[in-house]
Amino acid sequence: MNWDTYLTGFKNYLRLERGLSENSWQAYLRDVSKLNEYFEIIELSIAPQKVEMAHLIQFLGYLNDLGVAEASQARILSGLKGFFKYLLLEEVIINNPVALIESPRLSRKLPDVLSLEEIDKMFSVIDLSRSDGTRNRAMLEVLYSSGLRVSELTNLKISNLYLNIDFLKILGKGNKERFVPIGQDAKKHLQLYLELVRCHVEIKSGKEDFVFLNRRGSPLSRVMVFMIVKDLAALAGIAKNVSPHTFRHSFATHLIEGGADLRAVQSMLGHESITTTEIYTHLDRDYLRQTLKDFHPRS
Repeated sequence: MNWDTYLTGFKNYLRLERGLSENSWQAYLRDVSKLNEYFEIIELSIAPQKVEMAHLIQFLGYLNDLGVAEASQARILSGLKGFFKYLLLEEVIINNPVALIESPRLSRKLPDVLSLEEIDKMFSVIDLSRSDGTRNRAMLEVLYSSGLRVSELTNLKISNLYLNIDFLKILGKGNKERFVPIGQDAKKHLQLYLELVRCHVEIKSGKEDFVFLNRRGSPLSRVMVFMIVKDLAALAGIAKNVSPHTFRHSFATHLIEGGADLRAVQSMLGHESITTTEIYTHLDRDYLRQTLKDFHPRS
């Protein structure tokens, strides 16, 4: 059996057994394919079940020589660990060649966060006289109010809006459902969009349940949301690296700064591990440290 056969099996495992989204399983396949491409470059014909730890160490050295960032190396190694774990489960291999290889130690880069004033500035430059402006305001309000990932926003369904009780049902990573609250400002702008704009869009067949649509009646793509956010940040004169995820970071950071319980923030963000959410306590410490520096007389 060749690499393509095992990769197809791995894809089905990720989709059906682990319930990963298309973006996630495609990323896994791309990273594992890099190992096969490396073997082709060095003209080594080797089946997946014959791969040894020495091959993988040479492969990681090759990536390092190419100048691949440590974070990317760690991601590729994570993909390989998932692949060889799958081969173990299928009893294709007896020993896992990745088991003893450690990931590069990464310094955790804190994401850019918008201040409340910067968020208000971005909202203020949206032209609400335009139908797409009403949609974009609702979209950004929901991103910031509920801390959604961009994929969760683009996949948000009418049937999952529980505005009578101020909650949204979100389908997150691994098809895990969670309920998140929505603030009153976001709810108001979302209702305006639904009642004044969306109802006039000619919606494509099969897409009737999606909340955020483009002018052709199809759901907004992730790329389109990125472009909208980038353009609004530039229009507002914000020099930070702003993306849809920046609103999610800002949502969590502002909650932590305000004294919110870490477990509650974890639940709203849909983080599987509390350690992922703890990055926002680091952001909060930076804020406290800067406050001391700026205002203490002996700082």
